[in-house]
Amino acid sequence: MENTQGKGSANPKPAEKAAREYLSFQLGSVEYGIDILKVQEIRGFETSTRMFNAPPYVLGVLNMRGVIVPILDMRLKFEMAEVAYNSQTVTIVLNVANRVVGMVVDAVQDVVAIQATEVKPAPDFNGAVNTQHIIGIATVDQAEQQRMLVLLDIEKLMSGADMGLVAEAVA
Repeated sequence: MENTQGKGSANPKPAEKAAREYLSFQLGSVEYGIDILKVQEIRGFETSTRMFNAPPYVLGVLNMRGVIVPILDMRLKFEMAEVAYNSQTVTIVLNVANRVVGMVVDAVQDVVAIQATEVKPAPDFNGAVNTQHIIGIATVDQAEQQRMLVLLDIEKLMSGADMGLVAEAVA
């Protein structure tokens, strides 16, 4: 039996783990990131069919290849000033909580690879700011420029009871 201690290990050290990829997008002046594995596609903005009695951030629904998809405007959800829809406005189609959902954002930036060690916890605002959907904040260095990226737990955000997209679990 050969002794393999001291040779290359099959288990990577935490620092050697592969970076996670995030799709970065713009909402107002803030740049956010979501797990790229939750993204199904990115589409140009389309006017959706408004649903009766829906909250203001639910723009309506779109028929995407036979699937009726709810479309949410994240600027309205995050209570940001309403911005006019323009050529940069896009809908990110997500697969979250076994459901397809569209999320309208100001613009998509790029896909960035971020190591877990580069993610810092969101600051504590003593309950004044809801940070339960924030994974953390990462600083990304690209082309001699630093960008701050607020990393969202999109699964948690979209499946929250306030979104009304996922039936609550039966106790």
